[in-house]
Amino acid sequence: MADDVRVGISARQFEQLQQRVSGKKNAAKKTPEDSAVLHSIIIGVDPSLRGTGFGVIRLGKNPPETLDQGTIKCPKKWDRSQCLAAISKALREVVARHKPTVCAIEGLFYAQNVKTALTMGEARGAAMAVIAESGLEIFEIAPRKVKQSIVGYGNAQKIAVAKMVQRMLALKELPAPDAADALALALTHSHLHNRFAIDPAQKI
Repeated sequence: MADDVRVGISARQFEQLQQRVSGKKNAAKKTPEDSAVLHSIIIGVDPSLRGTGFGVIRLGKNPPETLDQGTIKCPKKWDRSQCLAAISKALREVVARHKPTVCAIEGLFYAQNVKTALTMGEARGAAMAVIAESGLEIFEIAPRKVKQSIVGYGNAQKIAVAKMVQRMLALKELPAPDAADALALALTHSHLHNRFAIDPAQKI
């Protein structure tokens, strides 16, 4: 019969083992709410060749704090390449200034005009490239889902979205349409990543 071999461990080793096991369990129980804490500064981007809207909010207060907002305007006389460069440069400066950790960008939509769809895609690509090179996570949210989240109606008009954004962020003035859409994207992302979210945004 083989000898009965027993292996003992010290009290300190047992404590370390418990900590390792406890750490693994805690990691497994990580919730979307934990991610929301990590991503306290959100940038929303509403891409367009002639008027890309952006908005940066900080969570943790009620209402959330608006750090920055605006529209990257490109004159009609500019070539598309000039517009794309301007969009990239402006967004790069915004990201460097506020250091967001996550981006919510408007999702693709079906345009009847193929040329319009391609142009929008170029602006969206320029914006996403800048965000991605900064190491931020990017989530796309469909326009209809944004309107449902902010106004409660998927076919709401832009002015309704802007007014609700103004109210939710306690802004003194009504934000410009494109900036309002960008802020709405940021707010919607915060709504879709809390503990009650059923249908989270799609990560790109």
